[in-house]
Amino acid sequence: MIETTRRPNAGSDGSFVPSVQGLRGIAALSVLMDHFYDMPKGGVYDIPDPGFLPSLWLWLQSVINVGGHGVELFFMISGFLIPASLVRHGSLPRFFFDRVLRIMPVFVVLHLALFTIGPIVGYKFFRGIDLTGYLAIFTANLFFVQDALGLPIAQQNAWTLTYEWAFYIWFALTFSMLRVGGRMLAAPMILLGVACLLHWPITAFFCIGMLLSATGWRISIPGPLGLMAGLTCGIAMYASLVLFHPFLGLIPGLLLFAMVLAPDSGLARALSTPPLQYVGKISYSLYLVHPFVLFPLQVAGLKLVAFGVNRWLLWSAFIVFGLAMSLIVSAISFELIEVRLRRLLDTAVRGVLFRPLRKVEQSA
Repeated sequence: MIETTRRPNAGSDGSFVPSVQGLRGIAALSVLMDHFYDMPKGGVYDIPDPGFLPSLWLWLQSVINVGGHGVELFFMISGFLIPASLVRHGSLPRFFFDRVLRIMPVFVVLHLALFTIGPIVGYKFFRGIDLTGYLAIFTANLFFVQDALGLPIAQQNAWTLTYEWAFYIWFALTFSMLRVGGRMLAAPMILLGVACLLHWPITAFFCIGMLLSATGWRISIPGPLGLMAGLTCGIAMYASLVLFHPFLGLIPGLLLFAMVLAPDSGLARALSTPPLQYVGKISYSLYLVHPFVLFPLQVAGLKLVAFGVNRWLLWSAFIVFGLAMSLIVSAISFELIEVRLRRLLDTAVRGVLFRPLRKVEQSA
């Protein structure tokens, strides 16, 4: 039986939503899958089968290559969680303080590691760089303005954090203006948001989460039929993003996320399984850390293929060892940085900036 329901408090009140956690895991694994295909090429794209990538069927290349669109799943999740998070915090300073605690520790640790080790190993833009260029790229990437300044991006996946921060700032300002002065005062920010959607269409996926957060609309299709319906919508969304236009992916994306948020749907139950719950828990570290883990494996593969080692063997080893090492390092990053360092920073700084306040239940 297919049910459409309105549950304004289903996950929009700060309560933990297991299926959203599982979807985070799928999104991170999706991007990882794309890099299993892209990184073996060694940055060469104008010849067939570059680097140590073996000759693959075209349909398989197409399937693997869509994995990078896992970022749209992350955007839907942020669009769903951030509005409720802002309301629960009750103030912009506390909201942004917790956003900084959520986003920056892992990013900054990797940022410092990259700018320390990168010049030593001659990584990409560090080759022949002078001190002025080094400082410019370091600072621009630290504040996520590298694209605006036309400078190289340092961390391979951190480009999406620019969109995340822009969304946080835009929504916070728009929400505040709506509360203070109503629609007339917020109209310029709303128009700015529409302009951003037209210029950067993938940002429209934030709107899916916002819509479902505001309306509580859900689609509950139980059992295997619900799982198949969710997979079909996911395939349709990915295909639309690759073959057509991001806006065409909004409809299957909306249906997909509405099924994810319905706790009794077959899709939500599949996403709530323990393995996906764990991957979802470490998904932020996994998303940022795995390019660092895969890079030395990429270098080794490119050197070994030059000595005639079989490409299928190299690619298979790259995937197996890359997946295992990425999960292990991400688990360590989660425990040491996202949990322990974040807790330490929270304890040291929050009391200085704010008066004691009840701990917010769930970070987005």
